[in-house]
Amino acid sequence: MKSEIRTKLRHNLQDGRKAFAVLLDPDKVELSSFPFMLAESMRYGVDFFFVGGSLITRYASDEIIAAIRRHTTIPAILFPGNSLHIEPSADAILLLSLISGRNPELLIGQHVIAAPLLKKSNLEILPTGYMLIESGRATTVSYISNTTPIPYDKPSVAACTAMAGELLGLQIMYLDAGSGAQKPVSAEMIAAVRKSVDTPIIVGGGINTTQKAQAALEAGADVIVVGNGIEQNPDLLPEIAQIVKAFNEKVAV
Repeated sequence: MKSEIRTKLRHNLQDGRKAFAVLLDPDKVELSSFPFMLAESMRYGVDFFFVGGSLITRYASDEIIAAIRRHTTIPAILFPGNSLHIEPSADAILLLSLISGRNPELLIGQHVIAAPLLKKSNLEILPTGYMLIESGRATTVSYISNTTPIPYDKPSVAACTAMAGELLGLQIMYLDAGSGAQKPVSAEMIAAVRKSVDTPIIVGGGINTTQKAQAALEAGADVIVVGNGIEQNPDLLPEIAQIVKAFNEKVAV
């Protein structure tokens, strides 16, 4: 079984290096202008593309991944809302178990359905504890998942949830405030989770300024994910890439 991406994440964690992922929602990607965005991602050193979302109404993941292949060498990692969103042409899949909620379909149900397809595919499987964090507004993922997010001001709950996920064998923790979040996951919560687990930590949702990106990195995020912010402000891509680059240059000294 492939482990290139998992190995890179583990090595980054050990070395104190950070990574930048761009989230691509198939419903929002304009294929006509997509090559330019891909070229910019290569130019500024984006580490990963996450492809997917909670609700997809226009299936174009295969076209998006094909374009990523043509124009970049950046890995395409599936970020699926359910088993219907699996696209075998990707490099890897975040196999998400929604451990912040109590919906059995998203803890194990969809995984049972997906298992035969995943077993036959060449996808690198990344078992991930997915934790939805309250962000000041109802988000698509909270509605679709039919779960209650972890309260914004309860870092101890997030820490214990992540700890349980790690003890169950999950290899990555993903703290997500959700698409269009009013506020990102707090630095206090990220720091609490960082102290509680030895896995790589991905943080996304509401990171729409360089200040928020810097705060997440300093608190202990290993990968920061930006989607809506770049759609609304294309300059955010090079700005956040520079923040990650500067952080890694300090670590290398």
